[in-house]
Amino acid sequence: MNTQAQPLTLAFSITALVLYIPANLFPFMSIELYGRKNTATIWDGIVSLAEAGSWPIAIIVFLASILIPLLKLIILFYLSLDSSRHHPKLKDQLYRIVEAIGRWSMLDIFLLAIMIAILKLGKWATVEPKPGALLFALVVIFTMLASAYFNRDSDPAKEQPHESGKDRS
Repeated sequence: MNTQAQPLTLAFSITALVLYIPANLFPFMSIELYGRKNTATIWDGIVSLAEAGSWPIAIIVFLASILIPLLKLIILFYLSLDSSRHHPKLKDQLYRIVEAIGRWSMLDIFLLAIMIAILKLGKWATVEPKPGALLFALVVIFTMLASAYFNRDSDPAKEQPHESGKDRS
């Protein structure tokens, strides 16, 4: 990793990791339905879905909101700290995992936006994003920046297979 990309990747990863904790502790949204207001964190939403018997949706929300973002952050943090030439194949595989799971980064924000749009159609319910939603959006943004600034091609651990003149494919 070049000298400019590594500190930026590390700074964005640390920022996202720091924001990840309050994003999951603060309320994510508030729903008022028929005069009853309910404010919930991401975890509260997962538990409510599971208790209502919506296990598949609860699992998807858990994976997309808690596990995948944390996994992506840990991998980016590791990749930005370790600039050695050890385990180049592992580092390449880890980066590929980050790229593959990156597509799910904004799922919660999209779901919140869709829910607000749907419920705004009726006068019987209101949905308000809460601080947890903003913090989660910031986690997503800083994670995307960390991923974008991680330069896999300039990583000293990444060896070019054709350097010796032989194609190893």
